[in-house]
Amino acid sequence: MHYSRLCALVLDCKVDDLGDAARFWSATLGKPIVALDQDGDGRYAELRTADDEPLILLQKVDHESRVHLDIETDDLEAEVTRLEQLGAQRIAFVRQRWWVMEAPSGQRFCVVRKQRAAFEPHLNRWD
Repeated sequence: MHYSRLCALVLDCKVDDLGDAARFWSATLGKPIVALDQDGDGRYAELRTADDEPLILLQKVDHESRVHLDIETDDLEAEVTRLEQLGAQRIAFVRQRWWVMEAPSGQRFCVVRKQRAAFEPHLNRWD
């Protein structure tokens, strides 16, 4: 058995300055900025969300701006396999940490390792 849940809404931003994008989305959504440089590489910013809300991340990208979902799991391979059985396809294993997947309808999303210590609520259990 493994677990998964919606983890994050990721705003992919094709911008020179991720800080400007973070300030815009912070003001728009009423969510304070937690970090303008989450990993120290200038690629991720995070807005503050409540423990029972998905994370809101901004990701600096080279492709066109869009929004994608992250699904977190305690068993990466089991969850990716489950999603493949539902019709999703593996696209890329990134930084040896997460899978970029594509839904049968064409949307890209990521499957990531558990991101928050409090894994409840909204937890799905899969056999």
